[in-house]
Amino acid sequence: MIKKLLPSIKNYVWPTVLAPITVMIEVLLEVSLPLLAGNIITYGIENGDLGYVTRTGLMMLGMAFLSLIFGAASGYFAADAGSGFAMNTRGRLFDKIQRFSFANVDKFSTGSLVMRVTQDVQNTQNAFQMTTRMLFRAPLMFISATILAVKVNASLSMVFLVVLPILAVVITLIAIKAFPLFKLMLKANDEMNTTVQEGLISIRVVKSFVRSAFENEKFRAAADKVRQATVKAERLLVSFMPLMQISMYTCMLLIYWFGARKIVVGDMGAGDLASFVGYISQILMSLMMVSMVFVMLVLSRTSAGRIVEVLDEEIDLSDEDGDASLVVEDGSVEFKNVYFSYYKDENNVTLKDVNLKIQPGETIGIIGGTGSSKTTLVQLIPRLYDTFSGEVLVGGKNVKDYKFGNLRDSVAMVLQKNVLFSGTIKENLKWGNENATDEEIEEACKKAQAYDFIKSFPDGFETELGQGGVNVSGGQKQRLCIARALLKKPKIIIFDDSTSAVDVATDSKIRAGLREGMKGMTTIIIAQRISSVSEADRIFVIDDGHISASGTHEELLVSSDIYKEVYDSQQKGDDR
Repeated sequence: MIKKLLPSIKNYVWPTVLAPITVMIEVLLEVSLPLLAGNIITYGIENGDLGYVTRTGLMMLGMAFLSLIFGAASGYFAADAGSGFAMNTRGRLFDKIQRFSFANVDKFSTGSLVMRVTQDVQNTQNAFQMTTRMLFRAPLMFISATILAVKVNASLSMVFLVVLPILAVVITLIAIKAFPLFKLMLKANDEMNTTVQEGLISIRVVKSFVRSAFENEKFRAAADKVRQATVKAERLLVSFMPLMQISMYTCMLLIYWFGARKIVVGDMGAGDLASFVGYISQILMSLMMVSMVFVMLVLSRTSAGRIVEVLDEEIDLSDEDGDASLVVEDGSVEFKNVYFSYYKDENNVTLKDVNLKIQPGETIGIIGGTGSSKTTLVQLIPRLYDTFSGEVLVGGKNVKDYKFGNLRDSVAMVLQKNVLFSGTIKENLKWGNENATDEEIEEACKKAQAYDFIKSFPDGFETELGQGGVNVSGGQKQRLCIARALLKKPKIIIFDDSTSAVDVATDSKIRAGLREGMKGMTTIIIAQRISSVSEADRIFVIDDGHISASGTHEELLVSSDIYKEVYDSQQKGDDR
């Protein structure tokens, strides 16, 4: 895991190196103070040498001040390195997630990915920041203070050395038991985040179906699961701290007891006992630091593993073999014996032996029942998924021969479930073409029948859209997304039931505007309404993952029972 996360310190190597260096200087200055304090008692107070007390006291004051400066510097460098490490790790995670295929995204829940980019990175940052300081400070202080304590009085040091093996065994046992508990705790957090996300995204559905009480109960159950997992994990660690404190206080009492006896019998001076107690305090303080680092490392080990799991995820769609110089020459599309399975299982295929050929500039309609795999079919064109077997050709070349950017820049999709982003209407439209002029934007909006309602807003194209475009209607969203796709000026444009939220009259106007705006583009229209595809050059009827019929509107009325049945049912609906 360390090897996988190490590249995240890029550009922050110096702060990462300087943090432990400055903390080590701080420790070396700090461990000198108990010895000087003992010397003040032994050589200054007991001998009545006020000058020695003053000089040594000033020296201690200067060393303490320097220790403070180096400690602050170490804290600054550690914070800088930790923040940079977190920023780079989040950047790497987000970049990897952006390159995920749909299948990769399906493997992780959205709530889990959010948790990994936020809380897991935060846990790992805290551990990294603590490691760059305390993991150097605590061992160095422990070793230095132990050596000096033994030097002051070796026999008295045995009291402390007896306790060390006991603490080491306890720490090891707790680490073994705590790791799986923290793993369960973070998994419970994933589930709670997913519940929150679903509840917020679907808030309008929840309210319309009066399901607030159900969602509240669902959230409470998820939150209680987090509470239970957290209590189990924290209970183990909480028991560790009192054990540490009992061990520390027992050591101190025994040292005072045996130290006082040595002073009484003349085997030890009061100054030596003061120095020894100072070193024992530093040793015990370093052990407390070790316990804090231990707790953080146990938690961060789980988080780091979850981060590395995303970084190591093998992306099942890659364009590494694509030719960067290859561009889509025209809008032709061809499917050759295509089979597709979401599960990569030949016994569970969604598309079956699909063969079709679309000429550049053709307008193609696709009709089929719900679940007939119409959307799956068109998602293979920009290579959002790969075929299980067979080939998909765009511009006469296999889609696998293109780099993703070159292929997808030539294909625009307008989905039934449209997505808009926070920002202005103009900023959203410029996703289609960031260099589009105001005139081009207005023209695209007029063809998509979006211009009038945009101008009706007080701020027009500068109107701020809420997250997901919550302050516009479903039909308005669809028209904005159509305008965005037109601005892209692709060679192939795909409409996936993209006018389902508008009335028939508006749909007719949009189609008229698109005929003018899409001259030369290959147009593929998936629709539920026969009227939306009746003027297409050809129409494909999809049934249960295969093409059951194809032809013009008039031909299909004669040759396809499925098409005629849909047409007749819609005509009766229109008559009513």
